Amino acid sequence: MAKPNYSFEKRQRELAKKQKKEEKLKRKSDTDAPDDDRDSDAAAPPEAEQAPT
Repeated sequence: MAKPNYSFEKRQRELAKKQKKEEKLKRKSDTDAPDDDRDSDAAAPPEAEQAPT
């Protein structure tokens, strides 16, 4: 019977963990993006009002 290749198994686990982390980060950044847009829109009108004065 062949010996198990623990290095290969460990590498596969690390790659899976890294991919899962990147996907989570991407989902988090996608959900944060609209919030940032709303914040910048909310900040723009007061600046626009102050400029003409």
